[in-house]
This record gives sequence, C-alpha cells and structure tokens, in this order.
Amino acid sequence: MRSKWCRAFPGVAEQVANARHFVAALLDGHGPVDDAVLVVSELAANAVRHSLSGKVGGWFLVVVGFGDDLVRIEVVDEGGERVPHLCDATSQEEGGRGLLMIASCAKDWGVKNWPSGRCVWADLARKGS
Repeated sequence: MRSKWCRAFPGVAEQVANARHFVAALLDGHGPVDDAVLVVSELAANAVRHSLSGKVGGWFLVVVGFGDDLVRIEVVDEGGERVPHLCDATSQEEGGRGLLMIASCAKDWGVKNWPSGRCVWADLARKGS
C-alpha cells in the first residue's frame, strides 16, 4: 500500500455512519466510493453487533489503504466468540448476508485473527483497474 489512513470509533451503532463518512471522504475521486462505503458499513456494523467492540467502552478501527490498483478497507475489532464467515445465501434468516455482498464486490477479502481481536478486510479495484 502506498498510503494508509486510519481512525478509531467508539463501538456503538451510531458510529457506523461516521465510519462511512470517513471512508467516503477519503475515497472521493480516488476509488470506488460506493463499494467502499458498503464494505465499511457492513464490517463496522458487524464489529459493533457481533464482537466485544459493541460492549461498554468498546471501539473499532477503520483503516483505508491505497495501492496503485487497489483500495483495502479494514475494520479491526476487539474480537469475540463468533468468527466472521459467509452464510448460506438461500437461508430464510433476516440477516447474515453482509459478507456475501462484500465478497461480490471485492477482488478479495479475509479475516486476520489475533489473541486480542481481529481484522476483517476487503480489497476493491480502483477505477480503471
């Protein structure tokens, strides 16, 4: 990555919108804004909803990395019991399709686990790539 920007957010649902604005402002004219906003929205919401980041005093971190042909969106959370995974698209459950949407618009995505948290990331093609 040629450059990276990051910002920490309190682990509350209302901060997901601020994470979207942060990413949209960074990518304006420099990458796939709509896809990046979708990715950060889903990953930040998952961090707040499904990890320790959503507990009192929790936090999540958004990292945006710019490469020559890629933009990497990362959301670092405080971890939890559930491991992010793709759900069955034919399931009748109301939720659970966020990672499927990310997988459909990203060149690649994945999860890095650490003892005290994890990072879920997605690589998006920059315009003209």
